[in-house]
Amino acid sequence: MAGARELEALEQLVGARVSRTRPVGGGDIADAEEVLLSDGRALFLKTRVDAPPTMFPAEARGLDFLREAAALRLPRVIAVSASPGLLALELVSPAPQASDFDERLGRGLAALHRFGAPTFGLDHDNYLATLEQSNASERDWPTFYRSRRLEPLVRRAADQELLGAKTLSLFDELFTRMDELASTKEPASRLHGDLWSGNVIADETGRPCLIDPAVYGGQREIDLAMMRLFGGFGPRVFDAYREAWPLEARSEARLSLYQLYPLLAHVLLFGGSYVASVERALATVLRA
Repeated sequence: MAGARELEALEQLVGARVSRTRPVGGGDIADAEEVLLSDGRALFLKTRVDAPPTMFPAEARGLDFLREAAALRLPRVIAVSASPGLLALELVSPAPQASDFDERLGRGLAALHRFGAPTFGLDHDNYLATLEQSNASERDWPTFYRSRRLEPLVRRAADQELLGAKTLSLFDELFTRMDELASTKEPASRLHGDLWSGNVIADETGRPCLIDPAVYGGQREIDLAMMRLFGGFGPRVFDAYREAWPLEARSEARLSLYQLYPLLAHVLLFGGSYVASVERALATVLRA
């Protein structure tokens, strides 16, 4: 729950008093609540007592970055503060999915990706959950994915003794083959970056709305691989995506490669129970 300091900061930012608050589901990363203001507005408020100063500002910029594509709905940013850490968004009241929800999501995601990004990377760093995510641009996608995504997490997992020597040796082999395995002729796509089923909701009209991004410019198969990692998306989503923008011939062979990043993140966030999943994905990639 937001404390007095956070609520006072919110009141100053929005120019209205907080009339009441109600806790809502918001995941493991931040406290979430619905806030009713004295002027009648209702907001969705995220707070975290120990949030790094850049966390919520980066999320706000990420929402705006995706909104530029005008492809899928994103909640509007109402207010953001680095200290105390808070992010206030327009309240999106979930409703049952419309009959064409999957179709809209697949085609909308293809349009978001096709809108593109200036580079492989971003002009600022951000976070995947609570993990710092470096977005310093690189000359090509294989270099970016190796040096800005996999290598930092492998180093952290090794420092915490979460990965064994054999697994680390296999990652070394993977890194020497990255140019071959991740080669693409496509330019950078505009990525959500953390597209599991919990980060897609149906809005008041039953249409898809994206939340909680970890954005950057990258290979579009990243989002699709994340969507297939933990399930929750129907086959029509992927069919509609491919109808709108067909995938490269080797996209299926790269699935495990692009699932390594979220799997490594889960190792660091939730512990060694995900190590076996990392090892299976790594073995699949190296057999390709």
